[in-house]
This record gives sequence, structure tokens and C-alpha cells, in this order.
Amino acid sequence: MSPNKKPAPRAPHAPIPGERLAKRIAEMVPCSRREAEQYIAGGWVSVDGQVVEEPQFKVLNQKVELDKNASLMDVTQVTLLLHKPPGYDDGDDEEDDEDEPRARARAPGKAPKKARQLLTPANRAADDASGIRLLKRHFADLTSPVPLEVGAGGLLVFTQDWRVARKLTEDAGVIEHEVIVEIEGEIAPDTLQRLNQGLSSDGHPLPRVKVSVNSANEGKSKLRFAVKGTHPGLIAYLCERVGLKILSMKRIRIGRVSLTTLPIGQWRYLLPHERF
Repeated sequence: MSPNKKPAPRAPHAPIPGERLAKRIAEMVPCSRREAEQYIAGGWVSVDGQVVEEPQFKVLNQKVELDKNASLMDVTQVTLLLHKPPGYDDGDDEEDDEDEPRARARAPGKAPKKARQLLTPANRAADDASGIRLLKRHFADLTSPVPLEVGAGGLLVFTQDWRVARKLTEDAGVIEHEVIVEIEGEIAPDTLQRLNQGLSSDGHPLPRVKVSVNSANEGKSKLRFAVKGTHPGLIAYLCERVGLKILSMKRIRIGRVSLTTLPIGQWRYLLPHERF
């Protein structure tokens, strides 16, 4: 090709044939285009028997149906409870590298995977008793207001509901967290007393914790820590101060919501009657 000859312009991509699903629903019902989009986003519309949640989806001669129970009132924001495995980040996109307790609790080695990657339809717990219809939009715009160390497992909250997020942040100082910590060996009575009496760092008192022995066998013990507020790295630091070697750590309760039998790596919806 001559250096002075300009290349021929590329042909534009051919438009996808058909009409927007929202337009088809608006004509079928009939209703406004905005209401049609709400029906679709709410999971009430199927195309050839498959639920489609994208209003821009293009249809030709497929069979489009609106569920007989369709409602424009079903716009509930959801909260998901995940049993986070150790080694996963708590879901925040960014970490404050200057946060020393958090850095101390971070697992060594390669960067951890994101816990929110586990929020998929396949990982929904089989015994989820919420009765909530799973929708793609339930995995969007989720915040994780209650931190959990990378090296720890247990209950992690993701929510779209501003009321839940506000409760967990504004009332953080009075919401109790319960954590089971497995340690090597047994804990001496005076060490247990030191933990319950409270420790300080650089002359400043550390948040108070309530510690009790949950079980002890085969050279290992499980301690039950209860602390008000979110303090990533605190329990690891306290155990280090009194010479306890942590083998594992799992948060089993936040306020009045418990992990119960939720399998590791799986999630469920917060039940309507559950309150933090």
C-alpha cells in the first residue's frame, strides 16, 4: 500500500436486530417504558421461558411473558450474609496501608482474593429460608460495612440497604461481635484474667474484651471473644501480647445475627425478622 494512501474506513458494526425488551413489555401490558424496565429488573419477565433482567435485551419473535404475580412494589434492597473463608479480603476495594492493626492481621504472601467473588448464584446456601427470588441486581451496589481480617473466617455482611449500613456504622460502638479463636495449648487462668481486665498500648487503653474458654482438647483450646465495635487486628494483637499462638479465628455473630450452620464459602439472604 502506498504510504500516502489512507486505509479504507472500517464498516460499522451491524446493529443487533430486534426491539428492546422494555419496549415490547410496554406495548404488551400496556405501561410506561419506565414501568416496563422495573418489571424486567424485578425478574418478572421471561423470554422463551428464561428470566431476563436486562431492559435493553433485544427480542424478535421469541415468546415474551410477564409473570402473573408481577409487581412494581418489589424493589427491596437486600442484605447478604457470607461465611468468608480465611485468606479472602473482606470486600473493600481499598485498604489503608497505614492501618497498623489491619496490616498486622493481613495474611502473608500473595494478595488475597476478594470475598465478594464468592457472591454468585451457585454459592447460595441450599437451606436459605428467606424465600427471596434471586436476581442479578442483588449482587450490585453492595457495601461491606463490618471489616473482617484476611486471616480470619466467619460472618461477613454485604448490603444494598442503607438502613442496615447505617445501623452497622452509626451503632458500631455498641454492637457486639463474637469470635471463636483457636489457640495452641491451654490458656493459664492468670492470662485469661489479664485479657479480661484489659490491656493498654503506649499508655492508651485498648478496647475491652470478654474472654472465656469454649473448649480444650488435644493440645488446642478454643476461646470465645466478645468485643463491641469493629477493631480489625485487635484480637490478634491481644493474643500476641499475652503469648498465645493463634491457629484460627472465626467470627460467629454480629449483634443479634449469627453465622449458625451457614457452610463455608456460601451465602444467604438476611431474613426479614433478623436485626443486628
